[in-house]
Amino acid sequence: MSKTFEIISQEIGYSGFFRLEKYRLRHTLFAGGWSGEIERELFGRGQCVAVLLYDPERDAVVLIEQFRIGAIGNPERAWLLEIVAGAVEDGETAEDVAYREAKEEAGCAVEELIRVMRFYTTPGGYSEMITLFCGKVDSRDVGGIHGLDHEGEDILVRAVPFAEAYGMLESGEIESAIPILALQWLALNREKLRSEWRR
Repeated sequence: MSKTFEIISQEIGYSGFFRLEKYRLRHTLFAGGWSGEIERELFGRGQCVAVLLYDPERDAVVLIEQFRIGAIGNPERAWLLEIVAGAVEDGETAEDVAYREAKEEAGCAVEELIRVMRFYTTPGGYSEMITLFCGKVDSRDVGGIHGLDHEGEDILVRAVPFAEAYGMLESGEIESAIPILALQWLALNREKLRSEWRR
């Protein structure tokens, strides 16, 4: 089949930190022919970056904790455990963002950086595409409260042993998808990564 779609109309419902667009469209079907006209809202975010900060010498990961509006429906759990992340701004590469956000959100200097994968977070209605990296850091002096005041950031930072972080994932203490994916990737690649980064 030929996979294609046709946008009939597009309008902007809101434009600010995020962008909300409304589409009328149709697309080709697996069985052949075209779908009927569909209306969909798209919540726009664009290109973003997440970085799993990992210390191979101490076998530790850097976790951050901050208030998240998306979890407001569960007030007791509105502060989520996550990894460093941020949006790609004009003129930046994904790598630029990884280094910048590691410094801003966690006070960490990334020594080496590897690209892990790219993925959509919620493609049913959200355009955000994440480039996930793993960054080598020295976590001995990691901790405290970080973030940019003018962005209203209040980020608690801590380094924890990998086994403890993975236990948080298994117990459900980590509920955000990006750190879950990152820690599962590290579980599969940790020994190889430690061998390469500790040479």
